[in-house]
Amino acid sequence: MMRKTSLTALARHELEHASELASGRSATTVFGGHDRTLRQTVIAMRAGQSLAEHESPGEATVHVLTGRVILHAGERKWSGWVGDLIIVPDAPHSLEAVEDSVVLLTVAKVMPQAHAQS
Repeated sequence: MMRKTSLTALARHELEHASELASGRSATTVFGGHDRTLRQTVIAMRAGQSLAEHESPGEATVHVLTGRVILHAGERKWSGWVGDLIIVPDAPHSLEAVEDSVVLLTVAKVMPQAHAQS
């Protein structure tokens, strides 16, 4: 099944939704899910909001759709502006919105290895 999604319209919608919530954040999965290897999620954050430090369940990237964010991993940090793609390190990390921002988080989960049959 082929499907098309406007990330521009979705980013605008999620940022409006984030502004209505006390957390200042809103997210929606646009592809995949917990039962799939690949998951893509649009995350909107108002300026000053962040996603607390966490581990990634697999390889991940953050594509900045609007605004400016900073990805922190230990003592290292990467700034991202509109159009930037940040490769998420394999380490605990957090994401901070310097201004109202929307990102597309893409995660390719590490799948458990199938047990070899004897």
